Amino acid sequence: MFVNHPLIKPNSVRERSYQRELADACLRSSTLVVLPTGLGKTVIALLVIADVLRDNGGKVLFLAPTKPLVEQHASFLRANLMSRDVIMMTGEVEPAGRRALWDENDVIVSTPQVIANDLRNGLDLGNVRLIIFDEAHRGVGDYAYVKVAEAYKASKGRTMAITASPGVTKKKILAVCENLGLDNIEARSEEDDNVSDYVFDIGLERVEVEVPERLKEVIGTLRPLHESYIKQLVKMRAMSSKRPPTTMYLLEVSRSLQARLRSGGNKGYLFRALSLQAMAIKVGHAIELAETQGTDAVRAYLGSVKREAGSSKGSKASRAVATSDEFAKAWELLEGMEDEHPKMPLLADLISRQIASKPSSRIMVFTNYRGSCETVVGRLSELDGAKVHKLVGQTDKGGDKGLRQKEQVEVLSRLRGGEINVVVATCVGEEGLDVADTDLVVFYEPVPSAIRSIQRRGRTGRTAPGRVVIFITKGTRDEMSMSTSTAKEGTMKRNLARIKKQMDARRAMGEVPIERALARCAANSPIDEEVDC
Repeated sequence: MFVNHPLIKPNSVRERSYQRELADACLRSSTLVVLPTGLGKTVIALLVIADVLRDNGGKVLFLAPTKPLVEQHASFLRANLMSRDVIMMTGEVEPAGRRALWDENDVIVSTPQVIANDLRNGLDLGNVRLIIFDEAHRGVGDYAYVKVAEAYKASKGRTMAITASPGVTKKKILAVCENLGLDNIEARSEEDDNVSDYVFDIGLERVEVEVPERLKEVIGTLRPLHESYIKQLVKMRAMSSKRPPTTMYLLEVSRSLQARLRSGGNKGYLFRALSLQAMAIKVGHAIELAETQGTDAVRAYLGSVKREAGSSKGSKASRAVATSDEFAKAWELLEGMEDEHPKMPLLADLISRQIASKPSSRIMVFTNYRGSCETVVGRLSELDGAKVHKLVGQTDKGGDKGLRQKEQVEVLSRLRGGEINVVVATCVGEEGLDVADTDLVVFYEPVPSAIRSIQRRGRTGRTAPGRVVIFITKGTRDEMSMSTSTAKEGTMKRNLARIKKQMDARRAMGEVPIERALARCAANSPIDEEVDC
């Protein structure tokens, strides 16, 4: 059965009860819709847009964080929405041209930065009846979503926000709701009764491997150096000994030290602490690469530290690390070492068997590191039947050329069309972009983020049963990342349910349905690790 609506093209969108239910909730109040990747958040937006235009007139503003996403949403609306012109506004259009487009059209799909800039130049949102914030978990801190939402709050229009995960903590979820002007939450999962009928089974497999003995020597050499930096930071009371010295915690320490420096703290102490923090980050990263990526990755990274240390612009931290005895010993151990990380041959065998059993397969392999992405592409390109391409961000790193946004879209288009059948992606392949329904998704390593884990898994099981395989190196940060993402996902679901219950109760009593005091304390927080990949 297809959706029957005067503003939606006949026989274009199939009716799903949960999508109609969520759309109706968005029409009643400004709502945060939390739905796993691949379950049709954009269809829900279409249903809401069609009803708002039919019943209220005015303009609809659909915001998405990147130009490829803007193009994707505009294309979808043009294909399915009747009697309305859908226009795109990005930074490529001059301000005067944007103003004309704004005045002449009712459905505008745009990046938020463009709208925020135009608001400073006098743009009025008074005739906007609906704003949709895609990837709504970005709506914190100084991100442009917050500025646009603030300007819109005086309007009597409706707000809709959509995401696969708004964040883990109650504080973060409430901050998103407060910042974007939302007073209702509707969350659904694959297990819900009216959703499960549209979800295909996804097999989840863990593949565990051991760290090679020779790499254990490298790790054993670097670990005391890392521990010495951490001990000094603890002794200086720059960090706590009660928290694991993860990269995320060390970055938190850096932000705190920099804030104290800006406020006029003891410069000698703070510069020393910041330098030790940078040293700990560098050595910790090298250990993580040795544990989870292998010889080539850690050797390349230590080489970059060595080059930076020898440069006139090199940091004190790089020089201190590169001139340490531990660094010299680790470098010596790595010389001539050509061992593949055990993940690599297992990955190659997995991909080879998948293609052999189903030649039409589409496969996505996710890796956290650009260097590993290149290595994986090279290894998989040797396999019979494998047509492999990388999907990375825009930044050029050393000799590794990035992909512009247009090129990223082309890679995914080629995957959908069957021109390539394996895409090896960094985090750029996780969020938003229209990925073909894949038969197999591989995590080359787990990620300690609920959002990223959900988004990766959502690349399979859309139109047919799918398979997810996660590689884990035993006794390393891989295990911590796996347990962390699992725990965060559970916490997120519990917090969403609790906040939803509180909002409904307060609304029933005629009170403001969001705990504003708690939300305000998080409203200016930076985008946390659940967004920053």
